[in-house]
Parts: sequence; structure tokens; C-alpha cells
Amino acid sequence: MDTTETIHPTAVVDPKAQLGAGVRVGAHAVIGPQVTLDTDVEIGHGVILEGRVVIGRGARIGHGAVLGGLPQDLKFKEGTPSGVRIGGGTVVREYVTVHRATRAEHFTEIGSDCLLMTLSHVAHDCRVGNGVIIINYAGLTGHCEVGDHATIGGYCGMIPFTRVGAWAYVGGVSKVTQDIPPCMLADGNPATVHGVNVVGLRRGGVPPAERRAVREAHRILYRSGLAPHTAVERIRAELAATPYVTALVDFITSSRKGIAGAAAPAGGGEGEGDDGDA
Repeated sequence: MDTTETIHPTAVVDPKAQLGAGVRVGAHAVIGPQVTLDTDVEIGHGVILEGRVVIGRGARIGHGAVLGGLPQDLKFKEGTPSGVRIGGGTVVREYVTVHRATRAEHFTEIGSDCLLMTLSHVAHDCRVGNGVIIINYAGLTGHCEVGDHATIGGYCGMIPFTRVGAWAYVGGVSKVTQDIPPCMLADGNPATVHGVNVVGLRRGGVPPAERRAVREAHRILYRSGLAPHTAVERIRAELAATPYVTALVDFITSSRKGIAGAAAPAGGGEGEGDDGDA
């Protein structure tokens, strides 16, 4: 335990826990023996870290969050050596819960530079990429996957084993029952695809040529009337294999749940907006 740490006197920190330099721990926090905190991690008041919890450099955990709790899975066997891993720079806000994995030597994974807003939940065995935003009260059930830079809207729910691709945006109060492909904008119960997440791609610095290619792929996939596997063949034949188009094709072909369908027409290409230079 480094002497530069700042530990509130009411915090309970197991002597076996590994705390890096500059770690700060708030009042009444509880840190178990298998916890590893990298340098400059901030733990808020009343936080509970139990089981194997590994938190990367500069991450911040808000008041009352519980990380590493037992999974809510009736098949889980007590004593299974599993845990939670959170990347550097990620911010976990107040009262967020993240449960440990169900399989031995596996981790529920949260990437780097994510934002998990107040009272959101990430269940056992989920994998969340880098730069992801999970908005208040959203819930990821077991074994869900969220790609880099995706956003999950408030009160959104994902059923087990569903995936949201990189740079996708799922609107608030949506129910995700099938995979949401990368770069798409989805909404509804069940969630359907309304267009391309043009705003997110532009803000993320994705070049105009890449955005145009994604929009062309969207038109083939969702506006041609083709089945997904046939649409993928046409995308491969007609569009250049840019990184974002390739990622979209790979996501669709690897889907086990199937991809979300198109939203009912609302006129004017709802969800895509005017991409200007694209």
C-alpha cells in the first residue's frame, strides 16, 4: 500500500488489496482482498468492491456503486474464481452495479474511457468496449456485448446474448431483442433501425468517405428489400471494403440472434439526418 494514498478513516480496506499510488478512497467504502486498483483511481463514499475487481489507471467510481457482486444467475456456483475488470479513465457514477462473470477465470469487462451513468447495470459476463456511454437506468443482462463508442440510452434494456455494434446509438426506453449493427441508430420496443448514426460518426472524427460508405451499406441492408445474407453479398460486391463497411459485414455474418429489422417508414429518412459533406 503506497504512502501517497488517501484513505478515509472509516473505509474498510483489506490489507491484501493492491492499491497503486495516488488512490483515493471515500468514507465507508469497502474494498476486498482480491481488489487491484491502478494509480490515481478514485473510489467514492460507500462503494463496495468485492471479489476479483481490477480497475485501471485514473478510473473514478461514484458513491454507492457496487462492483464485483455475485451474478444473478441460478447456475452460478459459489466460490467460482471470476471477476470484473474496468479500464483506465472510465467513470462509473453513483449506485451503478456491475456483477462478476459466471465462469472460472473469466471477467465481466468494461473498457477504457467509458461513462456508466447513475443506476445503470451491467450483468455477468458482459463485454463493453472502449468509449461506451451507458445512460441512467439502462440495464445489460448476462452475456451482452457493446462495441467501442456505442451509446445505450436511458432505461434501455438488452436481453441476454444480444450485441450492439461499435458507434451505434440505441435510444432511450428501447428493448434490444436482436443485434444492433455497427454505426446504426436504433429505437423502440423492440428496437428497430431508423438510420445511420451520422452525428455520432461525425463527432467521432470518422472521415466523410467512410460515412458515405456506411450510408450506402445501410441502404442496401435496410432499404433494398433483401434478406440480410443476400444484402451482405451485395454490399461485398458493390462497395469498397473500407474498415467500417468490413466491420459491419463481419458483425452481421457473426450474429447469433439476428440483426434488428428496419423501422416502419416515417418519411424523410428518419434518423439519418443531413450529413452535409458526406
